[in-house]
Amino acid sequence: MCRTISVIVIALILSVPALQAHAGAPDPAKTILDAALRDAGASHRTVFLIFHASWCSWCRKLDAVLESPDVKSLIARDYVVVRLDVLERGDKIGTLENPGGREIMTRLGGEKSGLPFYAFLEGSGKKIADSMIEGPGMETIGYPGNEEEIALFGKLLKKTSHRLTDEDRAVVLNKFRKQGT
Repeated sequence: MCRTISVIVIALILSVPALQAHAGAPDPAKTILDAALRDAGASHRTVFLIFHASWCSWCRKLDAVLESPDVKSLIARDYVVVRLDVLERGDKIGTLENPGGREIMTRLGGEKSGLPFYAFLEGSGKKIADSMIEGPGMETIGYPGNEEEIALFGKLLKKTSHRLTDEDRAVVLNKFRKQGT
């Protein structure tokens, strides 16, 4: 009996690191996106899917604007905002990056973009728009830090929102202007 308990205790002790590693692993990108699509479909909102990385300062600036109280409440009325961590480096790939995120980014046309790259999706999963700028070199708007990028971001909001008024969009765009580069 004592030997059986000892074996069980040793097995549990040896399994703790494996359980901790699994518990800390990022959720698969498909799981996160599927939940956002269900939420968007049920609430008649658009998925605002943002691809970012821990090393990306422009991603943090975008998050700061979108998470500011005056902007967050406006965005939440019309969008299910979801972030997928991609393009990490070194050991952060396994600890931060959402498995399958790179594949989703590629499927949505962001494989050659910088970060942040974002796409707007209907609840069905159909892409409405993304942050790629048409023209030679095709690059992403990323963080809208200048007037041209802010105007392009405003057009994306107008194209992809159902409830945002012109005044609401002005609040969001002015927050980018105040935040600056």
